[in-house]
Amino acid sequence: MAKKVPPLTDAQVRQSRLESKEYNLADGGGLYLRVHPNGTRSWLFNYLKPFTRARSNISLGQYPAVSLASARQQRQECQGLLAQGIDPKSHREAIQQRQSEAHSTTLERVARNWLALKRASITPAHAQDIERSLALHIFPRLGKMPVHLVAARDAIAVLEPIAARGSLETVKRLCQRLNEVFAYAVNIGALQHNPLAGIGKAFAPPSKEHLPTLKPAELPELMGALAGASIRITTRSLIEWQLHTMARPSEAAGARWEEIDFSRGTWNIPAERMKKRLPHTVPLSHQALALLESMKPISAHLEYIFPADRNPRDHTNQQTANMALKRMGFGGRLVSHGLRSLASTTLNEQGFDPDLIEAALAHRDANSVRAAYNRAEYIERRRPMMAWWSDHIEAAARGGATITGHRHLRRAI
Repeated sequence: MAKKVPPLTDAQVRQSRLESKEYNLADGGGLYLRVHPNGTRSWLFNYLKPFTRARSNISLGQYPAVSLASARQQRQECQGLLAQGIDPKSHREAIQQRQSEAHSTTLERVARNWLALKRASITPAHAQDIERSLALHIFPRLGKMPVHLVAARDAIAVLEPIAARGSLETVKRLCQRLNEVFAYAVNIGALQHNPLAGIGKAFAPPSKEHLPTLKPAELPELMGALAGASIRITTRSLIEWQLHTMARPSEAAGARWEEIDFSRGTWNIPAERMKKRLPHTVPLSHQALALLESMKPISAHLEYIFPADRNPRDHTNQQTANMALKRMGFGGRLVSHGLRSLASTTLNEQGFDPDLIEAALAHRDANSVRAAYNRAEYIERRRPMMAWWSDHIEAAARGGATITGHRHLRRAI
């Protein structure tokens, strides 16, 4: 029969004497107060490990920070775990490991891991925009917080000053991006649920604003201004290239010579450079091909058709065309992306097949099977439409005052 140990009293614990060697004061049930020669008093729970039945100790803390009553409470919890076949020490270590991982899993770390995966499905420019917005608005205040501690009120507090400035479109994008980050955190097991799922509803929606563009009747005004503008040949050519090809600004600015198939008269843009991550082929009119011929003396020996001014090894910035249009007097009336809208409106007014126009703009068909089936056919069917559009541009240039026409051009290298 096991010897019954009388429980300790608070006075016994408080008045325990120091000796030259450490010794234990037993409270019963495996609980001990270990008194060290240096004056330290530690609570220990001694138990048999489940399955192996080996003896082991687990520290319950130091006295007086951990009182006798608190030590007894921890003993009871350990006994409860043992009754379930759980080793108290292993259980504690597992909890500490999870807590350590949770606190090292900061919002910035999770967001950057999410973005690393997302890069495969978006353009480099889009990825850069996402990274810049998070680094500017989110990371300074929330980046170092463990993701499991970030609540909706924390994110809203960060976004409220941005909304107060009237930047509601920025707030909308940040809400969408944070939601994706936290959905990713749920998927990797860092969170049980997404606490930011509804934060977008805490702000007024941005008003729908279309990018500035010109009416079809104003195309001659644009071509006249372009002919007389004191801008670099590369910039002028880039604007005309966007106009003739109906490409997005980033796609046009980053055009490479290797993407041009002169034998077939096409510009083949790879999927990684497209907004929808699908390859896009542009049938080139004779005017677009002539524009490329005019660029050969400038950049045929380089990678990019439209090289940057300061670093010819890189392509010109996609905002170059916008800045030029603004200097030409079109600020608030036209941005380079609006050239696509100008082309779309004109072609629709002329009765061209809407499917061909959408294909020319590289808009994804909602019916993916239909889109794949028609892709090859659309390239050839688009050729007459692109040729008409280029002829229309030249006619609007009052006698051919374009890069390809060369007449009455004011050039600034």
